Amino acid sequence: MLFTQRPHNRSHHPADQRARLDRRDRRAHHPDLTKLAGWKAMQKEADLPEGRLEEERRWALRMGLTGADTIEDKSIPTFARGELPHFAGINTFLKAPYAEDVLDVANYDATVLGIPFDGGTTYRPGTRFGPQGVRKISALYTPYNYELGVDLREQMTLCDAGDVFTIPANIEKSFDQISRGVSHVFSSGSLPIMIGGDHSIGFPCVRGIAECTSKRIGIVHFDRHADIQEKDLDERMHTTPWFHSTNLPNVPATNLVQIGIGGWQVPREAVKVARERNTNIITMGDVEKMGIAKTIEMALEMAWKDVDMVYMSFDIDSIDCGFVPGTGWPEPGGFLPREALALASGIAAEGICGMELVEVSPPYDTSDITALMGTRVIVDVLGAMVSNGKLGAHKRHIDKPVSLPHGEFEGKRWANAEPHKIGE
Repeated sequence: MLFTQRPHNRSHHPADQRARLDRRDRRAHHPDLTKLAGWKAMQKEADLPEGRLEEERRWALRMGLTGADTIEDKSIPTFARGELPHFAGINTFLKAPYAEDVLDVANYDATVLGIPFDGGTTYRPGTRFGPQGVRKISALYTPYNYELGVDLREQMTLCDAGDVFTIPANIEKSFDQISRGVSHVFSSGSLPIMIGGDHSIGFPCVRGIAECTSKRIGIVHFDRHADIQEKDLDERMHTTPWFHSTNLPNVPATNLVQIGIGGWQVPREAVKVARERNTNIITMGDVEKMGIAKTIEMALEMAWKDVDMVYMSFDIDSIDCGFVPGTGWPEPGGFLPREALALASGIAAEGICGMELVEVSPPYDTSDITALMGTRVIVDVLGAMVSNGKLGAHKRHIDKPVSLPHGEFEGKRWANAEPHKIGE
């Protein structure tokens, strides 16, 4: 086969040559990196303090003994204590300190409370294991977020007070326990972060906060379901929290904003109540049309109108079930994870007086991805509050704190009165 050389059509005109060089230069050179968020975040990290990290390392050596002589990194203890290794240790949320004495929550900016209750579930049970699932996978995270330039360990204090003692066979007694626990934490000044549990806990959680203040409270609720009918199966269930919350004297129904509602799982009974009470519903389609920024702006305007504080309720099933299979009532067509995180962060940036993360059901979860998403929502909310200086803003509104009795005990449980005397 004969090959003929193609005619060479490249122009040698000086102007054409300069244009080719300009195009080559544009391809070869990067944009101005100083304008990228990644570069800015890298610089911001240098301004973050590191004292708490060093404190934790010293604490770990005191509590867990110094490491073996062959260990070169002298910050590693013999027994796992603190953040590392991620696969070891007894998990609290984000491996934060365990406030075994709940009176100690007053020493922390925020307190995590597990609420292992799924007695309000009307379909798939299992959310009673939600707090365990979220705590377990939260060990995967560090307290530092690169993009935000926030280090929760250095910029706030956080503890895990363990779980509220709920009563599996009794919804109302469990609600009373939940309200009591939340009101204790809120009255201390610490921000309550509740991990459910099914969505029925929304009512006792809001009630626990509302009874500690005379101020008015708005609610931002992320969900696919309206959850505002009066009863379901003749009880106050996970489909009813906002009916009863907005019956509280200082929680106006007109300041309830529900984002993501829609699909084939919204009972007409709930729609009637929402219409009667003049609540605010933003559907998934609305979010798609308006965009994230406009949705946040609108939700904040409605939730904060003439109130003093805003509470956040995040149902994990508001996210498309392809991303969060481990939930009691899965629904397609929900938020993408990035959308959900941006929305939750945007609401939290103005400050909240408490939040709940509900409907994580580990028995239906795949590779812990639903619990991981729940963890991410919580830490992004905390990060947004820290970076915007809103953490602790709720404290000035605590004008009716509760004081709860506690039992009397001296000594250490499951321990001898004195250490062993070796050799005797």
